Amino acid sequence: MKISLSLFLATCLFLSCTKNSNSDAGSASGQTDFSVYLTDDPGLYDKVNIDIQSVEVHFADDANGDAWHTLHMIHPGVHNLLKLTNGKDTLLATERIAAKKITQVRFILGPDNSVVINGTSYPLKTPSAQESGLKFNVDATLTAGIEYKIWTDFDVARSIVVTGNNQFILKPVIRVYTKAVSGSINGIVLPPAANPWVYVLNGNDTIASAKPDTLTGTFMVNGLAAGSYAVSIDGNNNFTDTLYNNVDVSVGNVTDIGTTLLHQ
Repeated sequence: MKISLSLFLATCLFLSCTKNSNSDAGSASGQTDFSVYLTDDPGLYDKVNIDIQSVEVHFADDANGDAWHTLHMIHPGVHNLLKLTNGKDTLLATERIAAKKITQVRFILGPDNSVVINGTSYPLKTPSAQESGLKFNVDATLTAGIEYKIWTDFDVARSIVVTGNNQFILKPVIRVYTKAVSGSINGIVLPPAANPWVYVLNGNDTIASAKPDTLTGTFMVNGLAAGSYAVSIDGNNNFTDTLYNNVDVSVGNVTDIGTTLLHQ
């Protein structure tokens, strides 16, 4: 299953450069440290479990298209995506690899994929993903001695399709970003009884979303390209909505919009 990424990926993926002593050693050997993280936007489920067994990168210099390299897995197995919202993430895989051009990254999934709704678990079908993998197109030439970190951000609300016979199918909508070339927005939304959602908008497009913590009301949205956004805070349970215009995001910084108090 191949996933077509947004223009955001093309403009910012792999532009970060972090040097350390290990990276310097890699430079001398023509290698670079490469890591892949998993994070998530919220969705209206109890759990969304994805069974990630391996993470692979594809090198461009193989004429037969078989130059897949499996990274060293740090956390293989089932991940509940809904535990990885509000800026939380988990390191899936990391390894020192050859510093040359790569074209794709892919996840190979196991069979234990499911969604949980109102306490009931349903199988989550992943067409072809267990064999050919979830593939993310990239076009980057790695530089020796530079550390590369990427985040794969599932949009759960748009990634699960429910069929007429009540089957659940995974059709991933995913952003990929690097923190070193992006910024973040955070804040607090009160009261928790409003059950609010936070949406980051670029014109009419929803770029990302977050569900504030149910106790503290805090939220964090990562992986935003530098620019100006609108932030819509939607209150449920008869609470009012709030819209912030011209929220500026800069590379490597967190923009704090402060505390928003929603009224009934």
